[in-house]
Amino acid sequence: MLPPSGDQFEITGGGYRAVVTESGATLRVLEHDGVPLIDRFGEDAVAPGARGQLLVPWPNRIGDGAYSFGGRDHQLALNEPSLHNASHGLVRWAAWSVEEHTTHTVSLGYRLMAQAGFPWTLDLRVVYDVSADGLTVTQSAANLAATAAPYASGAHPYLTAGPGPVDGWELRLPASTRSLVDDRLLPTGHEDVTGTAHDFRVARPIRDVGFDDGFTDLARDADGVATVLLTDPAGGRGAAMWVDERHRWLQVFSADDVPVTGRRSLAVEPMTAPADAFRTGTDLVTLAPAGSPGDEFAASWGIRALA
Repeated sequence: MLPPSGDQFEITGGGYRAVVTESGATLRVLEHDGVPLIDRFGEDAVAPGARGQLLVPWPNRIGDGAYSFGGRDHQLALNEPSLHNASHGLVRWAAWSVEEHTTHTVSLGYRLMAQAGFPWTLDLRVVYDVSADGLTVTQSAANLAATAAPYASGAHPYLTAGPGPVDGWELRLPASTRSLVDDRLLPTGHEDVTGTAHDFRVARPIRDVGFDDGFTDLARDADGVATVLLTDPAGGRGAAMWVDERHRWLQVFSADDVPVTGRRSLAVEPMTAPADAFRTGTDLVTLAPAGSPGDEFAASWGIRALA
């Protein structure tokens, strides 16, 4: 009997253990010395709340599923009908094929075929690798079409620092700008976080702050890496997420209105572009036609244990 998420690919190294699934190339489990770093889901379950899924060829939402690119109008299916949006890309439930699987690395690929609303074919690839430095994830895309294609990528892990809720945990989020949204969670503008409840540039307890927000203008180190820290001060344990310079956005989600799992963990979603990027063009990648310079794109992020 096959689990709902398909074949399971386990990798280990440096005290870390991860399990990636065939369905969506999803990160189902990540732990260090047996301690969970993400809010996992069971092998016999379907990923709830997009847990661990990859968000390609766009993360977050496209309002009305309608956008224009290359002088043509396109209409995507609305898989978030309550808000009339196209949400989280086209590959969350696809069966990805394993390309290589070693003790500490697994690589999976998927050919996203041209279709209504997205008439370009892309070869997608993701590599998960664990070592003493933690988990590193590299997501890449190559355009196989004869015309340029719009593209952005993201992922949806829920970080954990213990049994929850998140209220008692401390968060350090190195972002100085928050995206403002309407009641459909589509961007309407930006605000400087200084003096607001969402300023976590210095680590502090989350308390009752709720999140379903995109953040940008990330503070980075000399290598261009931005790092989020989530810690339980009672025990000192927690998780760090880092993103490379191609990830200009982080979506943070506390799932306040989700029964059972609300505020149990904190989704920190690395994104190369924000919500509605197919319509606004904000930080949207244009993949050049196949065989041309710029027809490929790759971005990396990762998670490691604290304490």
